[in-house]
Amino acid sequence: MGQKVNPHGMRVGIIKDWDSRWFAPKASYGDTLVEDYKVREFIKKSLKAAGVPKIEIERFNDKVRINVHCAKPGIVIGKGGENIEKVRKEVEKLIGKTVYINIVEVKSPDMDAQLVAENIAQQLENRVSYRRALKQAIGRAMKLGAKGIKVKAGGRLAGAEITRSESYHEGTIPLQTLRADID
Repeated sequence: MGQKVNPHGMRVGIIKDWDSRWFAPKASYGDTLVEDYKVREFIKKSLKAAGVPKIEIERFNDKVRINVHCAKPGIVIGKGGENIEKVRKEVEKLIGKTVYINIVEVKSPDMDAQLVAENIAQQLENRVSYRRALKQAIGRAMKLGAKGIKVKAGGRLAGAEITRSESYHEGTIPLQTLRADID
């Protein structure tokens, strides 16, 4: 079995920052970690249409600050801020602390690996040809100035009886590539 290291884990502390920033004593560390996981799952599920690639959580004594990076901030905020207020109240109910939610706009969603992968997955769910979905994603990323992009789709492609995987790439791709897996 190959020795593979997650690229995000390799870059944390060097060119990437932590997704969660807090300190907890040994006794409550596990509970806090599970709370973070539940908060991320809830926000991802409730704001699915907004394209959320990253959620940062900062904890203080009785307060929690959540930075939600999203492609479509208008969907997250809603008319007069009603959607974000509803999400904030649900998260407060979930963890029992005061929650502040900041919305951060992703300037170019076609250059974000997670958003590109989610877009391809959504197109495949809507029965778009996998070749077309992959090549369009590559074209959009390269048009916005990406140095290189590599995409791979696997499973029963185009209604085939056998499972296989297809990959396309363009430009230069480093050995340690960023990866976004979609379930």
